[in-house]
Amino acid sequence: MNEEKYLLFDQYLQGELLDEARLDFEKQLSENLELASEFEVFKEVQIQLEAKFGFETDRKAFVANLKTISNQHFKGKPKVISLKPWAYLVAASVVLLLGLFLFNPSSKPGFEEYNQYENAYFTERSESVDTLKQAETAFNAKNYKAAIPLFEAILKENKTAEIQYFYGISLLENNQIKQAETVFNEIKSGNSIYKNKAIYGLALAKLKQKDYKGCKAILLTIPPDYEDYEKVQELLGKLD
Repeated sequence: MNEEKYLLFDQYLQGELLDEARLDFEKQLSENLELASEFEVFKEVQIQLEAKFGFETDRKAFVANLKTISNQHFKGKPKVISLKPWAYLVAASVVLLLGLFLFNPSSKPGFEEYNQYENAYFTERSESVDTLKQAETAFNAKNYKAAIPLFEAILKENKTAEIQYFYGISLLENNQIKQAETVFNEIKSGNSIYKNKAIYGLALAKLKQKDYKGCKAILLTIPPDYEDYEKVQELLGKLD
């Protein structure tokens, strides 16, 4: 394995190459399809690492372990190999990702582990029935971007905690985090059956921002009679 090549990939992704070296590398990518394929695989691995860990130390570990893996698996081996180089990169990356997962027990939980929501089943009303049905369908299909303007239209005529809650979730999933927090806080200030759901939504908003301290503080305010309190306890356990 040509580990220098993958270190070059990393330097490019981190913006560490000088202009001349960067332009030369981009020219190579445009002219060499195999190199471009290897680079895409490497970039995907880096994205996975960032998504799971999000820390600079883990990127450094990736670079260091890439050298180690290369030396352990390919040192002294013939230069002529049956598999293409990118296949070895995939194998090495899997080893690395598994290693970081197994030996990093202190890693924090991710938003994607806890963003499972109940489906929306709205009671039909005399006003905006069609729009309400469209919003329900879009939300349940996880098409949150499409659901947002539909919920906004409904809320202009019928502002209920139920509609607000599903609107807030849609905003959160569409990365409109501040707007989602505003909606959840408004529900939280009331006494509807969606109050604790909204508080949990606020915790998820902090989790999505990797504000683990803020997430924990909010979770601790949710009472034990909350219907999904087991999830609250599970998340608290992972945050400790």
